[in-house]
Amino acid sequence: MPDLAETRPVLDAALVLGAIPNPILVLGKQGAIEYANPAAEQFFDSGLAVLCRQNIRDVVPFGSPILELVGQVQRDRYVVSEYDVDLGSPRIGERLVDVQVSPVPEKLDYVILRLDERSMAAKIDRQLTHRGAARSVTGMAAVLAHEVKNPLSGIRGAAQLLEANANAADRELTRLICDETDRICALVDGMEVFSDKRPIERGPVNIHQVLEHVRKVAQAGFGKNVRFIEKYDPSLPPVFGNRDQLIQIFLNLVKNAAEAIDGEPGGEITLTTAYRHGVRLAVRGSRDRLHLPLEVTVQDNGPGVSEDIRPYLFDPFVTTKAQGSGLGLALVAKIIGDHGGVIECDSRPRRTVFSARLPVHTTPLEAVVAGDSGEQV
Repeated sequence: MPDLAETRPVLDAALVLGAIPNPILVLGKQGAIEYANPAAEQFFDSGLAVLCRQNIRDVVPFGSPILELVGQVQRDRYVVSEYDVDLGSPRIGERLVDVQVSPVPEKLDYVILRLDERSMAAKIDRQLTHRGAARSVTGMAAVLAHEVKNPLSGIRGAAQLLEANANAADRELTRLICDETDRICALVDGMEVFSDKRPIERGPVNIHQVLEHVRKVAQAGFGKNVRFIEKYDPSLPPVFGNRDQLIQIFLNLVKNAAEAIDGEPGGEITLTTAYRHGVRLAVRGSRDRLHLPLEVTVQDNGPGVSEDIRPYLFDPFVTTKAQGSGLGLALVAKIIGDHGGVIECDSRPRRTVFSARLPVHTTPLEAVVAGDSGEQV
């Protein structure tokens, strides 16, 4: 009987890398470019022979964070990612990319640099959706509270006066007026939370205790027919947040997931926590980078979010529910933004994932040590 190892075809690594649509560079000592796949040749508008005579410093802008990431991976030997890095130059034009730098096993000083190009719109959608959603509704909430709620009170009062002297048929109409004004007032009350600009009280919060509380509430009510799967990293440090607001965030996400799989056979909701080393996000209008290592995901196996509504998922008044107000996810985005975090959604049939990235709680001593070591916290 022939040995399977002998009959299995040997794959050429260059052919495999060449088939990958993302630009990939292999960097050696001092950042020398040792290999570039065809996608990288196209991205940097240079052939393989030209690129392999250059250094990474020659093809990225001066002071690019990529140089720091490469040095960090060569030193510490673990994977590092960074989102929304500007690699624009007169030669290749405006280019915004996500970057992942990985060490090459058994090859000290060698790293693999992978680029994932993004548009400016994708940057705003991915990183600043939560802030945009909050801003778009904050002013509206303040206006509605004064310009709508006060007149509604007058309308309701007038309807109550008419009801006192009305016949049975007319009382039905005045009652309808009162009910509808109450419904609109309740909607405005729900929006007033967006105009609350007071700083939130934050401290160390065990995210697993938050998720456990959310799961118990869900299983006692709307999620009693759902199977919950928990994939937690027990070594996670505490989140720097507000416990009640974090419960509100994840209870809303779990409730949405449960409603999405309502009636689906084998409905499952997976709660996951993880620590993402080296993940930093750009801050709009600033050269600072947010260090958000704590990732919490809520995943369901429902039908998924339709493609046409996905870009506006965190906008107010956007909903697929017949009786929904469209404020739930906007509020989630607002609260996460108040925590200095970000939220994003990745959806396809049978797999919808909401991922929240949150800051870790650090003591003053830890913050000083991190600052001395050059790590951004």
